[in-house]
Order: sequence, then C-alpha cells, then structure tokens
Amino acid sequence: MNYQETINWMFNQLPMYQLQGASAYKKDLTNTHLLIAHLDNPQEKIKCIHVAGTNGKGSTSHMLASILQEAGYKVGLYTSPHLKDFRERIKINGKDISEEFVTDFINEHKSFFESNDMSFFEMTVGLAFDYFAKEKVDIAVIEVGMGGRLDATNIITPLVSVITNIGLDHTQFLGNTLEAVAFEKAGIIKPNIPVIIGEYTPETKPVFLAKAKECNSEIYFASELISETYPSDLIGDYQIHNKKTVLQTVSILNSQNEFKITPESTKSGLLNVVKNTGLQGRWQQLGEFPKVICDTAHNKNGLEIVLNQIQKEDFDTLHIVLGVVNDKDLDEILPLFPKKANYYFCKPNIPRGLDVLILKQKAATFELKGEVYNSVPEAYQKAIENAEKSDFIYIGGSTFVAAEIL
Repeated sequence: MNYQETINWMFNQLPMYQLQGASAYKKDLTNTHLLIAHLDNPQEKIKCIHVAGTNGKGSTSHMLASILQEAGYKVGLYTSPHLKDFRERIKINGKDISEEFVTDFINEHKSFFESNDMSFFEMTVGLAFDYFAKEKVDIAVIEVGMGGRLDATNIITPLVSVITNIGLDHTQFLGNTLEAVAFEKAGIIKPNIPVIIGEYTPETKPVFLAKAKECNSEIYFASELISETYPSDLIGDYQIHNKKTVLQTVSILNSQNEFKITPESTKSGLLNVVKNTGLQGRWQQLGEFPKVICDTAHNKNGLEIVLNQIQKEDFDTLHIVLGVVNDKDLDEILPLFPKKANYYFCKPNIPRGLDVLILKQKAATFELKGEVYNSVPEAYQKAIENAEKSDFIYIGGSTFVAAEIL
C-alpha cells in the first residue's frame, strides 16, 4: 500500500474515535500491552513527559516541545487529533513523521493489527513510540488521547506527569462529575514520579492529592507556585494557565538534572511555539479586515474563555461559523454563545458531525439565529462575503470545523 492507501486503511478498517466516537473506545490496556510487547517495548527506550487534561493539553505539549527544542534537544511530540494530515500527530523537532515510515510500519505489522483487533489509536501510539525509539529522540512529549487511566499512552513511566485541568467532557466515558473525571486523569500519576497540576477546583484537588499520596509522588500546583510568566506567540486568554503549567514542568525537569533548560531557552521556546512545532487552531488569526479567528475549543470550559475573549475585541458585527459533533451537550454549550451575532450553521465533514438542521433548531431555542450551509467552507465563505471590514468572524465549536478552513 502507498501512503494514501495506508491512511485510508487505518481510517476505515479500525475503530477511530475521531470519526466514530463511542464505538472506538477501549475499556482497558490489554491490547496496548500486547502491541508494545510485539514491538519490543520501544517506550522503555525513550524519556517522556506525559500530559493529560480536559483543555490545554495540546498547547501545553507544544510549548514544552518548543522549549526543549530551543534548549538544543531532539524532541519527539505525540498529539491528537490531527487537523489536516495524520502525520501531524507524530513529529520530531516540528517535522512530521515521513509517509514512508508510516507506510512501512503499517505494512510490516498489518497482520498483527488485524488478528488482534487493534484500534486506530492503539496502532498510532505504537507507531509513535517505535518511531521515537528508532530515531533516538532525547525526550518525547506524549499527549493523552482521552482520559488518562485507560488511555493507550498510559504505558509509559515518564520523568514527570502533567495534568492541565479538569472539566466535563467525554462524560459518557469519563464520568459526569468533576471528581470522576479527575480520577480518570489522575490515572497517569505513577509511583515516585512528580506530577504537576495546572488548575484545580475544590472537587478535583482532593482526588489529585489522594492519588499522589498513594503513589508516593511529589505534587506541584502550578497556579500556586508560578506567579509570573513570559510572553508567547500563543495569545489565547486560556494560555496564561498553560504557561504556568509549562514553567513549573520546566522547573521540575531542571531539578532532575537530566536536562538543562535555561531561562533564555524557555523564553525563546514560548515565543516560537508555532514556528518550532507547527501548532494550529489556537486563537489563530486568518484575516485582519475583517478580523477572522478560528479556535478548536469545543467544550464548556474552553468555549467560555474563547467567547469571553471575543467580547473584549472591538468590532461592529459578530459573525459566528458554528458546527459541532453529535455527542456534544448542546444545552451546556449553546447558552455560552452571544445572542447578538449572525450565525452560519454547518456540519463538520466527519461521520460524527451533528446534522446542521438539528443544530439550527436547538440554537433557536437559545435565541441564536442564522442560516444553514452545506459545508464548513461554504459557511465561512458566506461569512466573509457578508462581513464589513470592521466586523469580527469566529469559526469554531469543534476541532473539525477549525480543521476544514485551515
């Protein structure tokens, strides 16, 4: 199979949460342990940082990778989902894994994947660890896919574990209370490995403290320990919390004496995240007159901050291109959106995309009014046509909506 055929096979033959949702979720790590044993345990050959959290884990992972690159290290970065091309998930020093490596890996292990019913995510995690081990990275930043305790990435013993924050998302898998979600995320805390918590609430802090005590792990609450941060090219309001989490992580790495990261590397790393890692879709500006911003925020906590930031902007009319996936709790997120805006309802082009007529109908109950469009690009194009230079256009509601116009 060539690269495109390989990717098509991966997407179509195996459960993939990005496309299918619930049916792709695995309830234990049996398959992952089978896989890494088959691959000769590549995760044991690399040093890692493990990053979990409801929001901010992608930005935090990219910031850490950028800083480590600036410090002169060969840095692997594993994240999900991808926006445009599968290879974005697996990078070394900002460069995507090669098509050839992906194709060779899948072709070599295809029969094993099929006979053991490996999911898309399990395979991809195996691919990432195999690639980083063979390329002999100095360190790899590994972002959790979903949750933590049962996530396929949770087979590593990292130098440090990071949990950015806790919110209610993917509740059908992780539980519908903050304590339940925190328990799942805290599953990445390992015996005697320090853990950094970005943000906490009265409900989540005791969960983290209990797990850290059980594991005899030092625990650090970044929001209490870091008072000043440095500027970054990631300018979303929510990045302030992520920067504190990153700075506390850098402090712990330095204290372990395995890596030397100077303040200069840290400052430069934060200023050059996009250039160093290729991160997209975080309060990303696509146009100036009118100002166009797209963002991948897709749950209550994330959207709340983004929508508040929009209200701080100076504009005449607000245009919102909005689409969501079908497992989103609309009663929770739609009340966050401003009534005084023109809406362009659309469906992201994936099987999980919510039917646009259902979205419009539900939005109307919250007095959000607008028209329906056949695709995200069509909705975006109409917003551009309708907007004056003094207006503001926001594209969001789902990672997959942002992906289609980047």
